[in-house]
Amino acid sequence: MRFIATADWQLGMTAHFLDDDARARFHQARLDAVGEIGRIAARRGAGFVVVGGDVFESNQLDRSILLRAFEALRTCPVPVLLVPGNHDPLDASSIYRSRAFVDRCPSHVVVAESSEPIELVPGVEVVAAPWFSKRPEADLVAEACAALRPPAEGVTRILVGHGAVSGLNPDRDSLAAIDDAALAARIRDGLIHFAVLGDRHSLTEVAPGIWYPGTPEVTARRETDPGNILLVEISGASPRVEPIRTGRWSFTVLEEDLSSRVDVDRLIARLQELPHKERTAVWLKLRGTLSVTESARLDEELAELGTLFARLDTWERHTDLVVLPDDHDFADLGLTGFASDALRELVGLGAENATARDALSLLYRLSGGLA
Repeated sequence: MRFIATADWQLGMTAHFLDDDARARFHQARLDAVGEIGRIAARRGAGFVVVGGDVFESNQLDRSILLRAFEALRTCPVPVLLVPGNHDPLDASSIYRSRAFVDRCPSHVVVAESSEPIELVPGVEVVAAPWFSKRPEADLVAEACAALRPPAEGVTRILVGHGAVSGLNPDRDSLAAIDDAALAARIRDGLIHFAVLGDRHSLTEVAPGIWYPGTPEVTARRETDPGNILLVEISGASPRVEPIRTGRWSFTVLEEDLSSRVDVDRLIARLQELPHKERTAVWLKLRGTLSVTESARLDEELAELGTLFARLDTWERHTDLVVLPDDHDFADLGLTGFASDALRELVGLGAENATARDALSLLYRLSGGLA
């Protein structure tokens, strides 16, 4: 028996860090990932798909996003189980209970509205732990498992939940943290054959038989190995788990120490070599000291490359780049009058003044220093 495990689609993700054009491509990429999941299910002989929470970015989404999601889901040839998570809980405003969802949802797509076992296909029982609010006050997975008895002979039982496990939860006092040790014990005892969890966007094996598939398309720069789904095969004592790549976008952080033109050239070369710039977002962590000439060239090159990338910008909190004018920066520009006075005033403000540094760079470029 094979199935696809995935989570954290977050369809309709705001992506405020992208401009309008890149944001539209990013939204489409998330929908494309859903379509790809259906194609993989057909190609690899998976019997069904389970989604471990946060299918949608929120319960308040534009109707067009919902309809486009249904178009992508409609191409999937096998049953799909959606489990509400913290982004899209089954509360009073739930998107899953909206008229648009109820009227348009494809018939092979099932929403888990309780922890009652669901038979998606013959011989398979899925126990889900849906969220009913954004801040549950209990371990919902433990509650879903509390009354379980060993499955009938020949029945495979899958658990699908959402949330941070205790062993990886930075908030140790959270009432909603999933007790992964207790969940592992239930697997060892044969109450569950496999557990799929959402919320952690990085591909992670918590323990044998307990996995976070991660998000099928990257959502944040700190994620580790996002952009995957899991093909799970259960045919013996130990499930076989195969990560399959679905993501096409990249969020990249580049660090560079800059102190010369050679260093600037190296950084520009690194950026030029990155593939698929139209679906790559880059945050730069820059340190060091540059002359006005070198800084102006860096700014000009980054501005030009920025038109190719989905995003290209410095990560301000992690950037400490000082610009100091040297004797050669303005010597050959022949500045006189107001421009010369402005230069002396800006230099006098010192390297610590970010506005002065930017103004010096602009003055250098406007004076023909990069011509």
